[in-house]
Amino acid sequence: MVIVIGSIVGTDETIDELIRLSLEHVRRSRTEPGCLSHAVSRDVENDLRLVFVERWADRDALDAHFAVPESGAFVEQATTMAAEPPTIEIDDVVDRRRDSAPSASA
Repeated sequence: MVIVIGSIVGTDETIDELIRLSLEHVRRSRTEPGCLSHAVSRDVENDLRLVFVERWADRDALDAHFAVPESGAFVEQATTMAAEPPTIEIDDVVDRRRDSAPSASA
């Protein structure tokens, strides 16, 4: 599984449109193959900051998501409305339970 955490900070003038675009992006992304979850939330400590949390089945599914033209268009539009560069962190998650399971030959 791959987890993506990203954020974008808008301005007083752009936050409403950023929220609208973000919800549209999230709802569309949820329909893509390999999307386990995709959400956007408003930061309670900075109401101009939106935080995205996504879970994808694997890196191939995430790469396919990045290749969708609408995903690229969202990033371009959102970046033009941002007060600072957006952030993104991508982490591959290893299921430790599978790695530590006893082998069948034991």
